[in-house]
Amino acid sequence: MTSRRTPPRKRIDLALQGGGSHGAFTWGVLDRLLEEEWLEIAGVSGTSAGAMNAVALAAGLMEGGRVGAQAALRRFWMKVADTAPFGPLHHGPLATVLGPDNPWLQPWIAPWRQAAQALGSQFSPYQLNPLNLNPLRDILQHTIDFDRVRSCHHTQLFIAATHVATGELRVFRQDELTADMVLASACLPLLFQAVEIDGEAYWDGGYAGNPTLMPLISETDADDLLLVPINPSRRDAVPTHASDILDRADEVVFNASLLKELRTIALIKELIEDAGRPDACYQRPLFRRIDDLRLHRLDADAELSRFGASSKLQTSRRFLLELHRVGHKAAHDWLLAHAQDIGRRSTCPLPSTHSG
Repeated sequence: MTSRRTPPRKRIDLALQGGGSHGAFTWGVLDRLLEEEWLEIAGVSGTSAGAMNAVALAAGLMEGGRVGAQAALRRFWMKVADTAPFGPLHHGPLATVLGPDNPWLQPWIAPWRQAAQALGSQFSPYQLNPLNLNPLRDILQHTIDFDRVRSCHHTQLFIAATHVATGELRVFRQDELTADMVLASACLPLLFQAVEIDGEAYWDGGYAGNPTLMPLISETDADDLLLVPINPSRRDAVPTHASDILDRADEVVFNASLLKELRTIALIKELIEDAGRPDACYQRPLFRRIDDLRLHRLDADAELSRFGASSKLQTSRRFLLELHRVGHKAAHDWLLAHAQDIGRRSTCPLPSTHSG
């Protein structure tokens, strides 16, 4: 427990960012939050790996409450580990040698990675994977009961994808969710063919909403919103190697939509404050909800930064369990510091609305 006295029951929304296998960090976060009986999850907005964590959470809650959710999340991520192409190499004595953090191995990995990137820039998944094989589909079908997801009354889900034709955000809501919608949210266009839903093509939701916040604010009854980002928001060192530049560029792209939405929220809050909270503003429910919003952030930038963006495709059991450990500890530390702030005040400042 986070304190000797159990806090009163409180409701909170979760915004789960996408980031490949680094979503196992979020698994650890959820695992720790589920231990707190006083903390109720009113809604979850998820993108890519965040979407997969969200549906595992909902299905598990319906299967067996908090314990069922913890079991469902573990079942999903261990299935991810079991399907890793070189998974067996990471269970034995070679784990230390072949791990993603081994500096001696990086000079040998880098040329192969650059070759793969060059290949990906010349050939699309429509050429390299004409049968449209996607191991994530099998993982979802074997570990997630979508009937339970759609009927879950413990929380609300909002899953983001990017509409290919327009580039606009599409939010799939809980009562319509299918495995294809979750796959659409996680569809990186250089790895997988676009996912077609109702005759329309979709790519990874990270381009348009990673994750999207407005559905949580406008459609749930919680006034506390906890961000669980995966992509580091800041790196002090300027990247100089090609691979590092590509990694940071990807992080910037996949953080851009979240930053834009946070700035929009900050601007609306400023306008309401400057206007003295007039009745005209409060006649708009969204404005009232934004004014009442308390924002929190739970991350581990320093820990996740050391893995590097390229490790988001690393799915060995050892690596996923390490990410889970990092996430579990980050959530534990955050609860120790901020459990009493939920329902009282924000613990994360909104970004500046002024550029430059």
